[in-house]
Formats: sequence, structure tokens, C-alpha cells
Amino acid sequence: MDMNTEKPLQSKSYLFALNIVALCKHLADQKEFVLSKQLLKSGTSIGANIEEAQHAESRKDFISKLSISLKESYESRFWIRLIHDTHPSVQKRTESLLIEINNIIPMLISSIKTSRSKL
Repeated sequence: MDMNTEKPLQSKSYLFALNIVALCKHLADQKEFVLSKQLLKSGTSIGANIEEAQHAESRKDFISKLSISLKESYESRFWIRLIHDTHPSVQKRTESLLIEINNIIPMLISSIKTSRSKL
């Protein structure tokens, strides 16, 4: 899909996933496999579930997919903070990722609230 036609939440979560992949590759090169694998799973799951939500079978299914994205966002934020505090060499990258995820979380919360109000 063309990034120009995506909704803001989709494009932000996709760019976040790209940055997560880049960080995790760097961490893997430094032989940090455990934390990078955890972050890779949760960080890329956010966008994947947002994409799934765009093709939900019902409003409840849509809310469910976004709720999973929100949970994965909180988990990702935890891993990013942990990596930030334990790997000084990537602190600038993790600070940028924290800003990104702290922008995505309120967007997800707002989308979920709006959808719930329409049930």
C-alpha cells in the first residue's frame, strides 16, 4: 500500500516497525538476542494487528485487533525502556522509539474509545 494513502495510525505503526527491525538487527549484531527478539515480536505486532483491524469482520473484531495492538505497544515500550537502560550504545535510537510509541499509544486509545462508543 502506498504510504500516502494509509491512515496516520497505519503509517506511524509501519514506520515504527521499520525502526524496530533496524534496532533489533543492530542488537543481534552485538549478540543481544533475547531482548531484541522480544522487542521484534511485540514491536512489529502493533502494525500487523492494525492492518488486520482494517479488514475486521465486525466492529467488535476491529476493537479486539486494536486492543491487541495497544497491549503490544505497552509491551514494546517496556522492552525499549529496558534496552535503553542496559545498552548505552543505542540510547539515542531507543529515545526516538520511545517518542514514537508514546505517540502511537494515545492514537490507539482514541480509536478504541471511538469504536466502543459506536457499538
